[in-house]
Amino acid sequence: MTAIERFTGDANPYGGGDPYADYRTADFPFTGLVDLADRRLGAGVIAANDEFFAERENMLKPEPAEFDPEHFGHKGKIMDGWETRRRRGVSATEPHPTEEDHDWALVRLGAPGVVRGIVIDTAHFRGNYPQAVSVEATSVAGSPSPEDLLAPDVEWTTLVPRTAIGGHAANGFAVDAEKRFTHLRVNQHPDGGIARLRVYGEVALDPAWLGVLGTFDVVALENGGRVEDASDRFYSPATNTIQPGRSRKMDDGWETRRRRDKGNDWIRYRLVEQSAIRAVEIDTAYLKGNSAGWAALSVRDGESGDWTEILPRTRLQPDTNHRFVLPEPAVGTHVRIDIYPDGGISRLRLFGSLTDEGAKRLTTRHDELS
Repeated sequence: MTAIERFTGDANPYGGGDPYADYRTADFPFTGLVDLADRRLGAGVIAANDEFFAERENMLKPEPAEFDPEHFGHKGKIMDGWETRRRRGVSATEPHPTEEDHDWALVRLGAPGVVRGIVIDTAHFRGNYPQAVSVEATSVAGSPSPEDLLAPDVEWTTLVPRTAIGGHAANGFAVDAEKRFTHLRVNQHPDGGIARLRVYGEVALDPAWLGVLGTFDVVALENGGRVEDASDRFYSPATNTIQPGRSRKMDDGWETRRRRDKGNDWIRYRLVEQSAIRAVEIDTAYLKGNSAGWAALSVRDGESGDWTEILPRTRLQPDTNHRFVLPEPAVGTHVRIDIYPDGGISRLRLFGSLTDEGAKRLTTRHDELS
């Protein structure tokens, strides 16, 4: 585990105006990966030992934490995060918590995977953030209860050792643990508040599940697909195009800035593994005056080589889900969608199945991570 850029100590008290004006953050190299703790993938905070001031579930909200200086309740200031009460010692002569005292929350990842980086965001927790944090991870099959996870025979791997952090800051940690995890235990020492938790990595689904499904979306985030690159991310991330479910609003898709040249925009995807694609969906839901005019799809097998067009340049309609059955299965590991000239799409679905070679490689990788 290597800290990227460290923030420690209190932030200044809120003095009015933009609450993010003095927010401390950095560019973390892993934030382009999928957030394994995304609620849209099915992540959840399934237990916490204390949530007196603010609920544990707030940590996984997809949007940045908000701050309302006038928002108070019966228990005190209401914060947009997870906040525990102040810990105390055992007596008047020992009023302080011990070194071992801490609060914890159990997080179920939305998809099992390899964790590459973690951000513990203390936005707006200026003097009430934890002095330090630590994060552990485990892999437990099925749908374990909190009691199952807290059992003494469960093996936990430390991803972030106990480390001092800063208030009103994005505290980022690179993780080097080449293992597949399903759950995290987030600890704050000794108490305090965390606004948001982001767990960046690579989905590592059980290949036995994909094998039983037969035909599935071979580029979906939840199955292990990912965006490798995109020409433009001006309005929204390209990763939105392979999120679960249909888009529910315009910014829940991918939209590029307006082009003033003769080029076009594109996204390159890495599939779950080598697959045979049989059908395609290109959805422009909620993109009405700004959807892509045309789209084309190409496939490539391997990290290099030529692209083969599998869907020629085709007219797209605004706010419409377009379906195409391919004349023959298209085999590959990468897919590229080109849109003309600019605009956006909300979702891309590639329905197919793993090839024998793809299934073999995926199983080998799964065994190595386990």
